[in-house]
Amino acid sequence: MPLRAATLPYRKPELGKHYWIKDNILPDAFPVVERCLNKTEWTMGAPWRPEPWPGMRAPDALLPEELVVVEDWVKSQIGVKALRPQGAPVNGVSGHNYVQIVGGGEAVARPHVDSSKLCDYAGVLYLHPYPPTKHAGTSFFRLRLPDGTLGGNICPPPYESLAQIPGFEQGSDLTMWEEDIEVPYVFNRMLVYKSDIVHSATAYFGWDHELGSKRIAVVFFWRTAS
Repeated sequence: MPLRAATLPYRKPELGKHYWIKDNILPDAFPVVERCLNKTEWTMGAPWRPEPWPGMRAPDALLPEELVVVEDWVKSQIGVKALRPQGAPVNGVSGHNYVQIVGGGEAVARPHVDSSKLCDYAGVLYLHPYPPTKHAGTSFFRLRLPDGTLGGNICPPPYESLAQIPGFEQGSDLTMWEEDIEVPYVFNRMLVYKSDIVHSATAYFGWDHELGSKRIAVVFFWRTAS
């Protein structure tokens, strides 16, 4: 019998096993914030263009020496000797080491998994020095079934994304999911997680006219490599 949305497997996300957090990951994150806010070449996502990702993004958020700091920690946590970053961005997908800026009126939480074509692990680095709320980090979700009980949260192989699973062909929205675990938004906090767990930005903040007021984060996508 083929897998259906109602029968998604469930795996309770455990810190240190399915997701990892490192506060103050960069020795000095303020220059990174300034560099990202001063970028001049941006690609626009939703609501300006029909993309699955919101806000605006730009490549090369971290410099090579900053990436080394991040990836050395990631390797030590997940127990691998090498990581292979996502290559050239696929159309409609936020690329590895991209800064993404999203305002409060531009998007809401959208539970999803990252395509297994792209990565085994994903990460996000929160970069707003003075966020107006901590409830704008990353949340893990599980399915809310029609009878009110809670279902699964994992997109298993051979499926590459939720959209391939019967019941999700038309996409999904927040009403279909229950928040399971929230990782709060903290400046210079790095979160890494297994990318097959249903997740989303918890929420967004900031105003259209002020770039520096918005939620700012750097996103990463890795495959493990020998």
